[in-house]
Amino acid sequence: MIDLTQAYEALLAAASSIGAEVTSPWFYTQLGIILAALGVGLGGGALIKARVDMTRLTMGWPAPLRMFLRVVVDSAWTAIFAAVVTAIRLIMLEATWPSRSYLIGVSAKLALAWLVIRLVTSILRNAFLIRVVSVSAWCVAALSIIGQLFPVLDALDSVAIVVGDLRLSPLLVLKLTVLLAVALWLANIGSNLFEGRIKQTADLTPSVQVLLIKLMRIGLMVAAIALVMSAVGINLQALAVFSGAVGVGIGFGLQKIFGNFISGVILLADKSVKPGDLVTIGENSGRISAMNTRYISVAAGDGREFLIPNEDLITQKVTNWTYTDKNTLVKVAFATNYDADPRLVCRLAVEVATGVERASKAKPPGCILTEFTDTGMKFALTFWIAEPDGMDGVKSEAMLGLWDAFKREGIRVPYPVRELRVRGGALPVETVVEVPQ
Repeated sequence: MIDLTQAYEALLAAASSIGAEVTSPWFYTQLGIILAALGVGLGGGALIKARVDMTRLTMGWPAPLRMFLRVVVDSAWTAIFAAVVTAIRLIMLEATWPSRSYLIGVSAKLALAWLVIRLVTSILRNAFLIRVVSVSAWCVAALSIIGQLFPVLDALDSVAIVVGDLRLSPLLVLKLTVLLAVALWLANIGSNLFEGRIKQTADLTPSVQVLLIKLMRIGLMVAAIALVMSAVGINLQALAVFSGAVGVGIGFGLQKIFGNFISGVILLADKSVKPGDLVTIGENSGRISAMNTRYISVAAGDGREFLIPNEDLITQKVTNWTYTDKNTLVKVAFATNYDADPRLVCRLAVEVATGVERASKAKPPGCILTEFTDTGMKFALTFWIAEPDGMDGVKSEAMLGLWDAFKREGIRVPYPVRELRVRGGALPVETVVEVPQ
């Protein structure tokens, strides 16, 4: 626990030191010099940004170098400010007491620390992450420069909550957050490298590639979390008290998420569906564009994408048009009246199917008479295409060819005709007279 007396005495000492510094005339002198140097830095930085054409200068450069040079130009005012206050600090050290230029020296160190941090964080791509990392690192550097880093760390570690064998303090939480963010970032970089290598392996099927990538990503993240907890001194056995609550949460609130995760692993392992397959799930049809941990993405071809939970692919009927063979049978149903010769109709239909651009030459088309109805004869034309994509367009092409062939041969397509017979007189006729306005 914190000793309140010692904390009070330290606070009084700090307040007394700050009060003595503020009441000194040299404090305002240093403050004026710092503000003047800041104006010089901002003016010089604005001049450099106006003179440097980044687009023309970095044309053809790799993306990391372009980002680094952009950060250098944006931070030019910081470098100018640091150089000016450092030069003034050196002059004042030779001319007067060191205490009379203490604030100037602190300002120079803080500016240099911010400049180095901005240059180092230029390798990051996320703007929010850059801001968080830069501000956090600069705060640590500032505390170290003014000599208050270890007192602050001791104060953060003095307050703690003990849960079983686990001692939670603000310092431990802070360390865990920072190290965990760094470890997960490195794990993500490593998983991306492995993903690139796995995708370049032609011997693996797409589903096996996705499965290996996901297992690799999950394994690296779990290893990163375990290493960070061990590094900060957290015994993993101390977290056993939470395992029961996690199990209950999975059993009730997270059962769908857990079920979709397991279903996704099963789908990747049994290869029933894979990226690139053309599937029909319920009323949704399209090609699988991605398989994720919780769902698959099915691109419909018209700009829409259906996100279907993995569990639905396990429990519902799924039509995979390209599971073992991409060749697809196209069926076109049509009818003619009884005046037509059915053998001639079948011969014309086969000729039309043979002329379809995407019709397979290896498997000849066929046409059969399927039914005699009260309106006419029904036929079924079948032929194969190499890919199921665009089946509706192929059907349309075949039906247009049938229409042209029937027109040429004088074959008529049946359509319903209704006759109205009136018995016992004529129907009343309403006469409408238009009156000009």
